[in-house]
This record gives sequence, structure tokens and C-alpha cells, in this order.
Amino acid sequence: MSVRHIRSLGFEAPGVPYFAGYDEHPPHPWELRLATTYSGFSAGTELTFMKGTNPYLHSRWDEGRRIFVQGEAGMHYPVPFVGYMEVGTVIEGETRGAGPGTTIAGAWGHKSGHVIAPDRDRFFVLPDTIDPMLGIYVGQMGPIAANGLLYADHELSGAGSTRLGSSLAGRPVLVFGAGIVGFFTALFAQRAGASEVVIADPSPFRRLRAETLGMLAMEEHEAVDYAKARWRGADLVFQTRASGESLHKAMKALRPHGCVIDLAFYQAGADPVRLGEEFHHNWLSIRCAQIGRVPPGMERLWDHERLGRETIDLLAERGPAIGNQLVTHVVPFDEAPDFLRHLVAERPDFIQIVFDYT
Repeated sequence: MSVRHIRSLGFEAPGVPYFAGYDEHPPHPWELRLATTYSGFSAGTELTFMKGTNPYLHSRWDEGRRIFVQGEAGMHYPVPFVGYMEVGTVIEGETRGAGPGTTIAGAWGHKSGHVIAPDRDRFFVLPDTIDPMLGIYVGQMGPIAANGLLYADHELSGAGSTRLGSSLAGRPVLVFGAGIVGFFTALFAQRAGASEVVIADPSPFRRLRAETLGMLAMEEHEAVDYAKARWRGADLVFQTRASGESLHKAMKALRPHGCVIDLAFYQAGADPVRLGEEFHHNWLSIRCAQIGRVPPGMERLWDHERLGRETIDLLAERGPAIGNQLVTHVVPFDEAPDFLRHLVAERPDFIQIVFDYT
């Protein structure tokens, strides 16, 4: 075991992606040293550092009081570490069923390598039957979407659900946003037995991918009309798009006493939301369903690890279709800064960008 140099993709300043570097000391015998093979770019979160809009750049999270303190930045440029969708191969160490050659999924950032301490870090061993590239979804993005279904189960059926999405079986499902979280939410709903899955997004490129995956795709205003005409309003809507206008339309699509299961990250706020309209007149609810916590009363049965295993099961069933339709760009890691500048300047159609370290 020896010291090795690690490269990390980060942001030196707004609009300036760069490679940071540091020397990694040899791991302890009980740790796993990994060589990263793939990492997924989470555009909704990571582009906020490219654009300078991330809330941590302008305020500080007070964990004790659980509030943001304005005017006290919690992060500053340069930001050397971003990302939470990674896959790697174990090159040293052995623990918990993982050893040299094992493929590991987790969240350690866009780094050329990483050391996992099993007593501190969460990781998942990927079965050989799954394309390693798709392992980028196991550590975080798949569990985020799965947690949304868990909140739907809690809303519709209470805290006793033992099967993910059991409340959606035989029920129509509407998802706003055809990003990765929206797609995985829709895929989990299909797997749970929803009678039909509608995904709403303004992008024709993304709607075509949704249709190929067996979903009914339409623009947001059409989805509101469809839900009202066909279902007399939706029981709940999954809202995954970082847009106040989308959140407002999601509320419009609900029937009285309906609920928005909200999985979006509104880094720029949500000014178009009109709480004096449908929210007020239809007795609606908005439930935040982010990954940091499962619904109350469900902690004994569900946790992040179980949500990751649900993601692995979904990938085992539909991996080829997911890879074909959602992974739109595979970029050599060496070219990542240039590609991100191109992404912001040229705005090409994309769904999932994967950095390839192999």
C-alpha cells in the first residue's frame, strides 16, 4: 500500500470547473481503497455551483436549530468536491463481502479514487448481472425516488407499508419532471403496478424517452387537463422539477385533499406558487420527501440501505432500457471541465451525463 494522488472535479469560481488534487494516505487494513470507474453528474444540484446559485454559497445551515442563517455562507469557492453518484472497483482491502475486484456503488464525489471506511461510509456491492455504469444510481438518486414512493405510501396508506409503492397498485400516477429523479419515480411506480404513469415535462426530447419507457408523456398544462378529465384530479402528484411554475401546476392537477410529494430542489425559490388559489380552495398538502429521512413511523422497516436495494432490484429488471434511454452522454473524466463549460454555453439536450474514468 502506498500514497496515491487523487484528482477531484470541482468549481474554482462561478462558471469555472477545475481539477483539484490531494495525496491520499494508505488505507487501514479494514478499509477499502477504490479506483473510480464511473460517476454521474447531478445537473440539478451541481450546476448550482457552476452558476453560483447554491444556497450554501449565500447562507449557513444551522444543524442544531435546523434553519438557514442568511448572510453567512456555509461554503466558499473554490469548491473542490461535488457529486454523489459513483461506482468504483476495490483495489485494496476486504470487508463485508467486498474485496479486490468487487464493484462498489456509493457517494464519494467526482474523484479518481476513494477510501471507504465501513464504519463510517455507506456502500453497496453491485451484482455482476448489472451494468456497472448503472451503479451510479444506487448510492443516492435511486433511493431519492424510492423515498418519494415511500412518502406516497405513508400519505395514502399509513406507516405500515412493507412493499415499496404498494399504495400505487391499480392507481394512476402523475410525475412532474423528466429528469433522473422523475424518471426513476415513474419507473418505480410502473414496477409497483400503477394503472398508468403520466410524466409531464416541457422538453420533447425527454418526453420521447419517457414514451419509449412505456410512460404517457405530455406537457405540464396538458397533464393538468388530463388528470382533471380522466381522473377527476389526481390523489397525489410527484413533483421533481426545480420550478415554482411546475409546483403550482402540480397542485392544479390534484383533487380536493390531494397531496404533492415534492422531490425538487428550488435553489432559486418558488415565486410562481400561488397559495391563495388551488392550495387554499382544495385543502391541499405539500409533502417534502427528500432523502435525509424516511416518513415518520417507518424507520423500523425502511432506511437508505433498503431503498438502495430496491434500486438494485429495479436495475436488475430494467437495466438495459434505463441505460439506453437515460444515459445520453458518456464523457472521459479528463474532459469533464470542458464538457461542463459546453453544457452551460450550448445547452444541448441531455438526461444523464456520466464521467468515465476507465
